[in-house]
Amino acid sequence: MKRGGQSLRNEDRISNLPDALLVQILSSLPTKAVVASSVLSKRWRSLWKTMPSLEFSYNATNDLESFSDNVCRCLLSHQAPLLLQSLDLKVDFDDENSVDYDIGILLGVAFGLHVRELKLEVNSRKDYPQIFHPPGYNRLLRLNGVRYKDDVSVVNLLSGCSHLENLEIHLYTQSDVKTFNIDFPYLQRLIIYSVGEVVYVVKAPSLKYLKVEGHIDFDSILIGNTPELEEAVIDTAYTVYDYNLESFTSITFPTGIIFSQLVYLELYTYKANKWNLLMLMLDASPKLQILKLTGFGPRYEEEDDVSNHGEEDDDVACEKWNQPKNVPECLLLYLHNLVWEFYEGQQEEEKEVAKYILKNACFLKKATFVSLMGSVEECESMVRASSSCQLVFK
Repeated sequence: MKRGGQSLRNEDRISNLPDALLVQILSSLPTKAVVASSVLSKRWRSLWKTMPSLEFSYNATNDLESFSDNVCRCLLSHQAPLLLQSLDLKVDFDDENSVDYDIGILLGVAFGLHVRELKLEVNSRKDYPQIFHPPGYNRLLRLNGVRYKDDVSVVNLLSGCSHLENLEIHLYTQSDVKTFNIDFPYLQRLIIYSVGEVVYVVKAPSLKYLKVEGHIDFDSILIGNTPELEEAVIDTAYTVYDYNLESFTSITFPTGIIFSQLVYLELYTYKANKWNLLMLMLDASPKLQILKLTGFGPRYEEEDDVSNHGEEDDDVACEKWNQPKNVPECLLLYLHNLVWEFYEGQQEEEKEVAKYILKNACFLKKATFVSLMGSVEECESMVRASSSCQLVFK
């Protein structure tokens, strides 16, 4: 059949696309489908071998030996010019499988290819593979839901990461680990989400970003000198009482150490006990420029129900905020932006803190109240040290 003087032919137009575009298209497909594309034609035979990311998944209903052989064959056949960017490996073992042997082989091949990002998810009733040690060149490590046998297992796991720069720890369940040691001279970014009674001891002199959240008990995070810290986010749900407040603030600094480079602080204040911690943080951060406070919004109502502290909340409500004798240097000289989400204006301590900040922040340019739950008129009536300070309500 002809149309407009030209014959209509059944052409394989997609195969004529550039390799880079075809690889981009294949990247949206599962690895199994990507490898299967090699049988389409000679044009596609080796295209999958240049994929920057590969993902493999195994469960106990499949043949482990065949899975291991196929993955090794794929990895050894890989020929991406810029090295394999990421490898996602999920394995679900039963009691009969040899966890150490099979994971050890796969990881050995991956490390030999200098994979840049490795995501390993292992579900097994057996002990974690003793053979697994991250390579020394590793810069980023995420530990998500790992159950550790003891303190030594943590040390063994992290011992090979001498140049680690980014570490994320997500500990969701009770653990047999008592002390989690984090000692990396080059670590710049640290995120900890934890529950239970694990004590974190952090030695990271190059740390620039710190985020701590979860149901973390007091006296549970001890951090050494962090002179380069620029940004800190603290969202912990357990109660902090006056008698242990000083030790709890080791989450930010031990006695005599200040955050000389900290310019951004985000603190979750949906527990009344956070006000004294806030003041200690302000006093320890002389160059702080941006302060974000988040109150008791809808998200935290649900979390508070889950935590179910019971009578502790009544005790916390009675805690009194202690106004510092000296105004923090950051309020007098540097703070220029305040953001307060879910400001209620109902508790006396909360109102006093707001008044104190506005009254002493001499160079404050903007104070933004997001989802204001209190009175706009009351906020506008507060004395402001900075005549150019703009109040914004969203």
